[in-house]
Amino acid sequence: MAKIADLLNAGPTLSFEFSAPRDAAGAERLDRVLERIARVRPSFMSVTYGAGGTTRGPTAQVVGHIQHDLHITAMPHLTCVAHSRGEIAEIIDRYRNDGIENLLALHGDLPEGTTEVPNEHFHRAVDLVALARERGPFSIGVAAHPEGHPRATSRSADLDHHATKLAAADFAITQFFFRVEHYERFVEELARRGVTTPVIPGIMPPTNADGVARMSAANATEFPDEIRRRLEAAGDDLAARREIGVEVATRLCEGLRAAGAPGLHLYTMNFAEVSLAVVSALGLR
Repeated sequence: MAKIADLLNAGPTLSFEFSAPRDAAGAERLDRVLERIARVRPSFMSVTYGAGGTTRGPTAQVVGHIQHDLHITAMPHLTCVAHSRGEIAEIIDRYRNDGIENLLALHGDLPEGTTEVPNEHFHRAVDLVALARERGPFSIGVAAHPEGHPRATSRSADLDHHATKLAAADFAITQFFFRVEHYERFVEELARRGVTTPVIPGIMPPTNADGVARMSAANATEFPDEIRRRLEAAGDDLAARREIGVEVATRLCEGLRAAGAPGLHLYTMNFAEVSLAVVSALGLR
């Protein structure tokens, strides 16, 4: 397989994100989706890690399937607040021993019912990056929030935090957003702080007004009224909503490519149709 840093150096990447399944039915459906998307030969695929470690096992299994069975570069997400430092080190070692060369180091959400990170746990994603560097020759990515992290105290403090984190990583993948200018402003502000780490934009084709509204509120991202109104007007017409999602995502991707984005990372929500339609509309494969 390949390191994502090397893929980015070779040219623009195309990648997809999946969620670790929660049950057997979800696993079967995800397998079918993975096989369909693997046919377009993406640069890499990433797999999320459940809050509080709820999908810890499935994440590793899905990553192994992508890398060893589908022969696509795989990247597991790894959060630092759900496990002790020793547990995290063991997880990293297992990935290294399984031939996984890429990790996405995240802070993650606290387990339900927990309000503070225990002292023996990592408190910052940048510390997780440092541990991964110690334990293997990984290519390491981190998360980025172009519109600001929802818990940030100020724009300036948030950018300073991002600059520190991105300077320690090989690349970043952003939270979803719907306007190119959010991405451009973020990259420019990092550059003024001396950080030129590649920032791959994360794109989520919007097909469900209520779902996007919830995620936007939780992540402090703008959900443009013009997109919301179109989705609401489509009502229960799934085909119409998918068409809107493809159109919005395609237009956003075109703008990002024109802005010089180093790649495109599509959030699939574990479905294939919309993501593949975006790829087709862009003429990427």
